Amino acid sequence: MPGHCCDHCADGPIRPGEGYRKLLWVALAINFLMFAVEVLSGFRGRSVSLLADSLDFLGDAANYGISLFVLGMSVGVRAQASRLKAASMLVFGIWVLGMACWHVNAGSSPRVPTMSVVGICALLANGVVAALLFRYRKGDSNMRSVWLCTRNDVLGNVAVLFAALGVLGTGSAWPDLIVAAIMSTLALTSAVHIMRQSRVELRDGAGRCEAAVKS
Repeated sequence: MPGHCCDHCADGPIRPGEGYRKLLWVALAINFLMFAVEVLSGFRGRSVSLLADSLDFLGDAANYGISLFVLGMSVGVRAQASRLKAASMLVFGIWVLGMACWHVNAGSSPRVPTMSVVGICALLANGVVAALLFRYRKGDSNMRSVWLCTRNDVLGNVAVLFAALGVLGTGSAWPDLIVAAIMSTLALTSAVHIMRQSRVELRDGAGRCEAAVKS
């Protein structure tokens, strides 16, 4: 039965246990909560970097949900899920660039206290998630995408805090806009990396299936 064979051939060497599943549920809850906090604070504080970070939280919550759904399935299924998540990261990066351009034309200036307080809370939340998932950072493309999203969140939170300092020191919105552009670039490069790894996994899985069928 070729279908059954391919499912078996596609199974990868890493099969995370129940502990990893529980960590994903914790990460999902934290990210969804922080999305609600940051999207409200971003609009009230007129900060593009906070809005970018809030959408990133929402995207990560969805990514953790997808990872939970495909956990334990074949590498092929997980690789396809990774492609979906990479596509969402691409959309996120493009959206942030668009928001930055809009704010350049609008000439609005973000509120430093809001950026600082929410940025610190977001950094603490993502720091906890990153510490929990650190041991799973070198798995397949699906696990790798989870780690990269989490790592990007931590870097993004640190960048938001630097943006707040920049806005405070210069009295200009440019530090906020520059940080938003950096965050979007990070999302785009991570998406490309995940796409490449998932393509290799799909190709290797197909090769193993073909060899098994011939034998």
